[in-house]
Amino acid sequence: MRARLALPVALVAAVAVAATACDSSSGTSSATGPAKKDVPKAASAAADYDPQPYDKLKDGGTYTTAGTFDDQGNPFNVNATLTASRVWAWYNADAITFSPTGEVRYNPDYYSDVKVAVEGGNQKVTLTINPKATFNDGTPIDWTAVRATWKANNGSNKAYDASSTDGYSQITSVEQGENAKQAVITFKGVNASWSSLFSTFLHPKAATVDNFNKAYVKKAHPEWGAGPYTVGTWDSHSGNITFVRNPTWWGKKGKLDKRVYVNLESTAAVNAFKNGQLDYTSAVDAESLKQVKGLKNTEIRSGGSPFEYSLYLNTKSPVLSDQAVRKAVLESIDRPQIAKIQFQGLDYREPLPGSAVLYSFQKGYEDNVSAVLKYAPDAAGKTLDAAGWKPGPDGIRAKDGKKLEIGYTLLGDDPLDKATAGAFAAMLKPAGIRLVIKKADEADFASILSERRFDLFLSGNRSMDPFGARYLCDFYCSDHDSNLTGAGTAALDKEIRATTEIADLDQQAAEVNKVERKALRQYAFLPLFSGPSTYAVKKGLANVGATIFYNPLPETVGWEK
Repeated sequence: MRARLALPVALVAAVAVAATACDSSSGTSSATGPAKKDVPKAASAAADYDPQPYDKLKDGGTYTTAGTFDDQGNPFNVNATLTASRVWAWYNADAITFSPTGEVRYNPDYYSDVKVAVEGGNQKVTLTINPKATFNDGTPIDWTAVRATWKANNGSNKAYDASSTDGYSQITSVEQGENAKQAVITFKGVNASWSSLFSTFLHPKAATVDNFNKAYVKKAHPEWGAGPYTVGTWDSHSGNITFVRNPTWWGKKGKLDKRVYVNLESTAAVNAFKNGQLDYTSAVDAESLKQVKGLKNTEIRSGGSPFEYSLYLNTKSPVLSDQAVRKAVLESIDRPQIAKIQFQGLDYREPLPGSAVLYSFQKGYEDNVSAVLKYAPDAAGKTLDAAGWKPGPDGIRAKDGKKLEIGYTLLGDDPLDKATAGAFAAMLKPAGIRLVIKKADEADFASILSERRFDLFLSGNRSMDPFGARYLCDFYCSDHDSNLTGAGTAALDKEIRATTEIADLDQQAAEVNKVERKALRQYAFLPLFSGPSTYAVKKGLANVGATIFYNPLPETVGWEK
């Protein structure tokens, strides 16, 4: 899964890493990044989260982190972000999870049995649902929940603001099996990554168009949820959330008495951790790591990252509708320099990311970006010359009386984000492009993306499952709302969708790489960096930290005995 969804691509705000501003390069790229021999061939795939079995955890206790609910709390909705996915998982079904390296794990509290067969070239998945599985309002969890999830997400009804229809659109039917507790899912062809489609599901009442789009906007619906925890408090004024044990839960009870989210800005979270108010906080930058390292009763857990941060160019913006301008922008971006800013003060190296959908530590990954896009500031000027953008007396180019000015939307006041914005401005200036930095509140993140109120925007996504190849359409299909750039063509859409019908994962990845190289020639999207997953965690807090593709079941999170 990826997405702004819990299942497909969770888009998250630009990473905030405190550091000092630095001079941007205006020349070659190689001198600004770490020496090539020091860069590993693949990013880290290490996990570090203090894995502990259920019976080694004590009953009771509270687990508190910074966080709040998202504007759109339905993770299947196109306007939902990673926040929605994380909050949803604490009071809704976690029916399928993945190991850190991506092996599929079926949760027997939801699926008693899973059978996959291919008949006449078409895949049939039979899900036998636990007889005890019940939504909190008393509605049995049965085949109708699987069908409702499919219908809301398969794209047949455009009124649903679905994040990703890929995979769901390949399903031809969801029917009752031997009884209501069995769902039979039939695909057209074979879908090797089907498990990412039904890792959670919607209550049939939540799957109407109106409820799918609007019911979870700044609201929770615990009555439509299920699991070891349910909503205790959901404070729409403060943004704080508390989850408590669910009395209707049929499986192993949650080890914690409470799971608490406190609404804090990222910069305030580190101070709250130092003061003992939080049990866990992100520490991926030099400044925050310095503040938490060595604190009493604290562990630093660091590992690989299924995150990727990229620069999005809005092709619907008047100035960026010109492909030559977009190409010149990307030719001007010194990616090693941006990585150097992000990782300043950290003992960390990674190869520059080469794909939107696969990571360098995954099988089938290829560096598609380097095959298509080169840092070439001299070529950027020639690209603009050929397109009729002529330098003015102030060095800023113009065409038809309009100056070449591009906006860059900057969220919040983080020093590193400001340094990154300043670096972009310095990189674009030699090409005759003026970057106008526009400040916005972090709270406006979702609306800025959904309404495309940006020219250039740095944002990230997190893979919630290992099947990245299936999400190519989310990034590059011209008719997908999740494609934030708006780039693409009908012909390219057809090629992208053809990759989803390839049954063999290795063959699918190979074809995805070929098609992604074509998509990158739209010059609207540039992967920049991933970075480590590093957290400060109170000692004794188990199953929390750098987990790669693993999302621990809520009942397994707690304090060691």
